[in-house]
Amino acid sequence: MQKDKPSRTAYKVALNVVTLGAKPGMDKILPPGIVEATEKLLLGSGAVGSRTLRWSRSRRMVSVYEAFDWMLPGQFEAFAQRKAFFELQVREGIGEGASQILVLGAGYDTMGWRLAPKFPDVYFFEIDHPATARLKTRGIEAMGQRDNLSLIAEDLGARKLEDILQTNELWDQSARTVIIAEGLVMYLAAEAVENLFCQCAEVAGKGSRIAFSYIPSGADGRLDAGRWTGLMLWLQKVAGEPWIWCIRPEELGPFLKTTGWTNTP
Repeated sequence: MQKDKPSRTAYKVALNVVTLGAKPGMDKILPPGIVEATEKLLLGSGAVGSRTLRWSRSRRMVSVYEAFDWMLPGQFEAFAQRKAFFELQVREGIGEGASQILVLGAGYDTMGWRLAPKFPDVYFFEIDHPATARLKTRGIEAMGQRDNLSLIAEDLGARKLEDILQTNELWDQSARTVIIAEGLVMYLAAEAVENLFCQCAEVAGKGSRIAFSYIPSGADGRLDAGRWTGLMLWLQKVAGEPWIWCIRPEELGPFLKTTGWTNTP
């Protein structure tokens, strides 16, 4: 992302959630309350105005997203599936005894704010770049702070995760934890991704899990997002948030093993 500016990607993903709320049938996929909470967060943070929200929740905007779906077929609805997947990971992890949830590169995600009251014995941590975190904090304050939700404004590219958490008196390194990295690792260099996963293994207790999204690479080792990969890479670069990291699905197991994790299909 551009230095000292809130993430454009986080902004677009949040508006995507709002638009998905206007698409028939998505209420059966999206986590309960996510659309309403996202709207409140965006308004409360000042990231968008009421006019932008009205346009984003319109059926016309749904048609716009569907019209551009030719670049990445299924990508629009995939955001709903992705949100549902990560929330399921958190709920399952809590059911198995996790007492900490850590969301890396949280953006305008509302999962922590929505789930914190439902699981008062679980502590939710979110880490994001200060420029984005400042807006997020303003929005959360407008919505109502949660006692068991902590927003941490730190640049993971400038400071190690383990150093950030070691100075946080609320963090328990021995506790079973669910770590979420949604829409994050593709923006990092290969060495940074490996270091991040290794650090995650170090700061979480036995039985922890990490869930993440990624972009696969083709047989040539290059990022493969479909037939319009070149265009998508160019658009991301122009936006100042280029996609960098990718991995072949068959290489995930060995990669996770070297960083202290086990792949669970």
